[in-house]
Amino acid sequence: MESTKLLFFLQYCFIGYCYLAIVALGVQHNVVEVEVEVSALLAIKSSLVDSSNQLADWRLGSGSHCNWTGLSCNAKGLVERLDLSNMNLSGSISDHIQHLRSLSFFSVFNNGFTSALPESLGNLTSLRTADFSMNNFIGKFPAGLGMAPGLTLLNASSNNFSGLLPADLGNATLLQSLDFRGSFFQGPIPGSFRNLQKLKFLGLSGNNLTGNVPKEIGQLTSLETIILGYNEFEGEIPAEIGNLTNLQYLDLAVGSLSGQIPAELGKLKMLTTLFLYGNNFTGKIPPELGSIQSLTMLDLSDNQISGELPAEIAELENLELLNVMRNQLTGPVPSQLGNLTKLQVLELWKNSFTGSLPTNLGQNSPLQWLDVSSNSLSGEIPFGLCDSGNLTKLILFNNSFSGSIPMSLTTCKSLVRVRMHNNHLSGAIPVGFGTLPQLQRLELAQNNLTGQIPGEIPHAIATMRTLSILDLSNNSLTGHIPPTLGSSPALEMINVSHNQLQGPVPSNGLFASINPSDLVGNPGLILFLGIAFFAGRWVYKRWYLCNSFVDDYFNKSSKEWPWTLVAFQRLSFTSNDILASIKESNIVGMGGSGIVYKAEVHRPHGVVAVKKLWRTEPDIENGDDLFGEVSLLGRLRHRNIVRLLGYLHNQKDVVMIYEYMPNGNLGTALHGKEDERLLVDWVSRYNIAFGVAQGLHYLHHDCRPQIIHRDIKSNNILLNANLEARIADFGLARTMAHKNETVSMVAGSYGYIAPEYGYTLKVDEKSDIYSFGVVLLELLTGKVPLDPAFGESVDIVEWIRTKMRNNKPLEEALDSSIAGQCKLVQEEMLLVLRIAILCTAKLPKERPSMRDVITMLGEAKPRRKSICQNGTHNSVKDKPVFSSSPVIGLL
Repeated sequence: MESTKLLFFLQYCFIGYCYLAIVALGVQHNVVEVEVEVSALLAIKSSLVDSSNQLADWRLGSGSHCNWTGLSCNAKGLVERLDLSNMNLSGSISDHIQHLRSLSFFSVFNNGFTSALPESLGNLTSLRTADFSMNNFIGKFPAGLGMAPGLTLLNASSNNFSGLLPADLGNATLLQSLDFRGSFFQGPIPGSFRNLQKLKFLGLSGNNLTGNVPKEIGQLTSLETIILGYNEFEGEIPAEIGNLTNLQYLDLAVGSLSGQIPAELGKLKMLTTLFLYGNNFTGKIPPELGSIQSLTMLDLSDNQISGELPAEIAELENLELLNVMRNQLTGPVPSQLGNLTKLQVLELWKNSFTGSLPTNLGQNSPLQWLDVSSNSLSGEIPFGLCDSGNLTKLILFNNSFSGSIPMSLTTCKSLVRVRMHNNHLSGAIPVGFGTLPQLQRLELAQNNLTGQIPGEIPHAIATMRTLSILDLSNNSLTGHIPPTLGSSPALEMINVSHNQLQGPVPSNGLFASINPSDLVGNPGLILFLGIAFFAGRWVYKRWYLCNSFVDDYFNKSSKEWPWTLVAFQRLSFTSNDILASIKESNIVGMGGSGIVYKAEVHRPHGVVAVKKLWRTEPDIENGDDLFGEVSLLGRLRHRNIVRLLGYLHNQKDVVMIYEYMPNGNLGTALHGKEDERLLVDWVSRYNIAFGVAQGLHYLHHDCRPQIIHRDIKSNNILLNANLEARIADFGLARTMAHKNETVSMVAGSYGYIAPEYGYTLKVDEKSDIYSFGVVLLELLTGKVPLDPAFGESVDIVEWIRTKMRNNKPLEEALDSSIAGQCKLVQEEMLLVLRIAILCTAKLPKERPSMRDVITMLGEAKPRRKSICQNGTHNSVKDKPVFSSSPVIGLL
């Protein structure tokens, strides 16, 4: 009996020992795994360039790695989330990433990576979410991620990937979202994608994909969003897409698709958005589309569609946007459009529509944009277009509208543009137009404006604070030109030629420099053109630094006022090294805020730029303000802002120390001597534009308080060895703790200064955005902002506006050395030109934010190398940037 108990006890002890041994081995194994991961994380950090020091706590001795920035672990202490998004990182992602075996979430969204992704990513078989978007990754996308059985989301949009789409992703059968938009992928959509039965989002737009849209896509019945636009797909839309009964968003815009729009699309009962613009579709609009009652956005513009606009389309009760511009449509505008209660945008221009507009158009809907120009429409203008009070754009030119201008428009306070020229309108110009607070353009030329009582130019127009373009030419207006019209605060262009005006021409304001052709054809006018004098800033620069007594000056300065070196990072040089470089032979540039020298110092810096600031006696007295701002600039950390390494100062002088930019400034690269011009292709210029935009976005939206540069120009944009842009020269910069702070003097450089400086000294980010728009125009045209070829007192912005007013092809304005006859490059440049036009809007409130500019530039990213094979390509029609953005209809 006792032996049995002993045996049982021994067995129990043995089992317990085995259990403890197994547990110990498991713990030991887990410890080893954790150590491997910590080593991998440190290796990953070492391959990154962390200019903002975001990963400062990634080091041994700083506590558990699970508490490091961007990390979270599972119960075993193994990393399962690595989130490095929005950290201003660059460098490369190390192969050691593969050692994070439990990693299920990995994001490097919105950083500055310019390297290739490692092939070892394919070993992360636990991944469920991977986000590489908003970077500049290059090369082929690594194979192997399709082997992660749980992968549900993969976002690699807005990069520079090339090669074929990874076919192995067809093995990731749980994938729900796949986003490869905005790179340079080539070839067809892989056939293996037919296996992605759970896919809800498919984004492949903005690449160089070719071939047909595969009919197998109709098998992916879980799809809710398809975005394939801005590629080079050919052939017809497969009818099988009509099987995707869950589809809500379909974008096949801007490509080479042809044939008829399939009637099967009418089976997509959940569809809200259908974008087919910018292709080569022919035939008629299928009336079956009118059965998609969920549809809110329908854009079929810029095709070769013929026939009539089906009445069924006009019965889509949820429709907010209808755009069929630039087709070959005929017949009447369906009267049912006037019954749509949600219609905001109606674009019918450049077709052959006949008849009249629906009499109740605008009465039942929040109509904002109406453009029916360049058709054969007739009848009277509907009275209730602005009944909702939302109408901003009313474009009716090049038709046969008759009758008088509706008085109801004179109370439409939302109106910004009214363009009714080249019609048969009669009667007087309603006096109430002068009270519209936002009206910028009023174009009534080539009509029969007289009325029973001879019409006059209403005096109220002279008081309009926003009106910039007034064209009343080729009518039968009588009376005098109001004397106050010349002093209208925003007026840029006025044309009253070919009327029956009489009396003296005002000599003030705009009339002092008006083109006589804008007055001809009025026999009763007494011409008196004043002479306008345009004053410029007289900048006094102290050239003593370029004279022979420079060394004596600094020796004396150093003895009287010892120098102090303030560093914003570890430096490999001393103040004496810097002062020794300040001599005439080292001068590399001179600007409004100082003179720049090249200084060779010890590595790792090697070469730095040294800037001696111009300082007046008042500057010296206000030195504390300068040092506060310099200290703030020293903390800026962004890849598109030149790095301030430190500065030297004494009681009299300040010397700034920057990283050196070997390729000089953008102005020289664009406009210098032939051997100095570095930017010979569109992709290089686009990348510079995007880099500057990212830098300004950082200053305007990420810095607290906000920083306004105030002197953005091509000479203040420096280029590193890789032609990457760096914003420099913050000599006029201001930190804006409050909106609309006022400065004591006009700041900036002529040709780049926003027009509001003429009547206000309030400063906000919109001033920088105007200057950025001028830089965009430089990049696009290759011309300086004040090119003598523009004419006296005409800058590059007005030069472009004149071309627009005169309906000149804007392709003529593009730099022929990079656009040439290549239609593909011209298309891409014209997209950016439209963004430049928005940025240089007359009114600050009409300019986009830098956040919006980044979005638009991202959409306008070049889809191919900026060259034409053999110098030729088939002609491709100009295509809009976005179907529902303010860019459409701007021209």
